[in-house]
Amino acid sequence: MNDIVPATPHDLSFLGLFLQADPIVKGVMVLLVMASLGCWTIAVEKMLRLRNVRRQAQVFESTARSGERLHPPSTGTSGRIIAAGHEAWRDRDASESRAERRERIERAMRGALAADLRQLQLGLPFLATTGSAAPFIGLFGTVWGIMNSFSAIAASQDTSLSVVAPGIAEALFATAIGLVAAIPAVIAYNKLTTDLGRLQQTFSAGITMLGDRLARERKPHLRAEAAE
Repeated sequence: MNDIVPATPHDLSFLGLFLQADPIVKGVMVLLVMASLGCWTIAVEKMLRLRNVRRQAQVFESTARSGERLHPPSTGTSGRIIAAGHEAWRDRDASESRAERRERIERAMRGALAADLRQLQLGLPFLATTGSAAPFIGLFGTVWGIMNSFSAIAASQDTSLSVVAPGIAEALFATAIGLVAAIPAVIAYNKLTTDLGRLQQTFSAGITMLGDRLARERKPHLRAEAAE
């Protein structure tokens, strides 16, 4: 009688599931992990930058609202906005009305604000793409893994749970990684876009008040050494 060789036990740990997976499923897992790391890097970097810009926006709006003299920093979004307003104020035309002068000054400051906001928006499309595509990429890995599992069942002529479970577990692990990549990406994207919208509103309120004051000023209201 031939001795029955016991089946090799499968490692169902996360590392074991990855190492035992099909090469294509492994590629899907690696792609999703790299996308997740990229999303976390972008989210943390943007949140740190937005925290700094948020403080500038609050100071800018409160100072413009109070009518105090502005002392812009040498760098930063508020410094570039104030510098743009100062340059537009200096380049005045005696024939233009106060409304036209105000519109020109505000347009210059809003242009500086838009340029900075575009820089802050870099990376957000990657978050949006990962949030929408990662679950489907993980699902592709799952479908591929399950196809391989059924092929193994047909080859072994054995439908026992010990034969089916490892392959299905490896396949479903790809979907889990896809969700792990997608959920933080969606949350970070929604938060960052909301924060950027609030920043724009805060700066815009200050720009409106400052533009009105500058349009009525005959002497420079801003320091000439404002950041460029």
